[in-house]
Amino acid sequence: MATAADHYESLLAEHYTWMLGGDIEEAAAAQADLFRELGLAVPAREGAAAVDLGCGPGPQTLALASLGFASVTAVDTSARLLEELTELATRSGHTQAVRTVRQDIRGALPRLASPGSLAAVACMGDTLPHLPGSRDVQVLITDVAKALRPGGSFVATYRDLTHELHGPQRFIPVRSTGDRILTCFLDYQDKDTVLVHDLVHTRHVDGWELRTSSYPKLRLSPQWLTDQCRAAGLDVRRHAAGPRGMYVLHAVKQ
Repeated sequence: MATAADHYESLLAEHYTWMLGGDIEEAAAAQADLFRELGLAVPAREGAAAVDLGCGPGPQTLALASLGFASVTAVDTSARLLEELTELATRSGHTQAVRTVRQDIRGALPRLASPGSLAAVACMGDTLPHLPGSRDVQVLITDVAKALRPGGSFVATYRDLTHELHGPQRFIPVRSTGDRILTCFLDYQDKDTVLVHDLVHTRHVDGWELRTSSYPKLRLSPQWLTDQCRAAGLDVRRHAAGPRGMYVLHAVKQ
């Protein structure tokens, strides 16, 4: 069993953009619509700064830059995905705003931002459940609250895995095209963790190839995450099911 970072490095990173639909700029437009709906658009003259934790190829990074954030620091452990983001930022004209940092998101905020300096922190695409334990999530939310300026926003999306699936329900088709199929299988370990098995079939000239990898995910409930935000001094403005089976959490520093 791999860590989440190892799992992405060895298997998912090369398929991640395809998994999101194949068009990161289209995905960025959808993220921009969500951020705009949550009130995150800012005038460019404000020089507002944001950090995107677990950015992947950067749909939310590019969205924040397009909404007027003068500085968006994108953090991820995957060099491949950060390279994709750098190319996309150049193509979309956001080179000046986007900075990439390759490191674990745990402990990143105190090193990257002064207390009370950020207008927004994003942690999207099921990144929170990738952390090793619930204590790591608590510490990260505390770091977010310290880094945000008053009125600053924390936005996260994640899957609620607290309700156990049974039998064939545990097989989840993620995406399939003529040359690629990604299927996910959930193996519930205990009340806190589910083991995720990703099966990637890719088609080559001589047939199909199967590659697999597994990693643990946290089972975080919406109520628990709401409680952690409130304990850190964040006012939860929205916490509900959203697109693609993800919960959307939006909290604002009081």
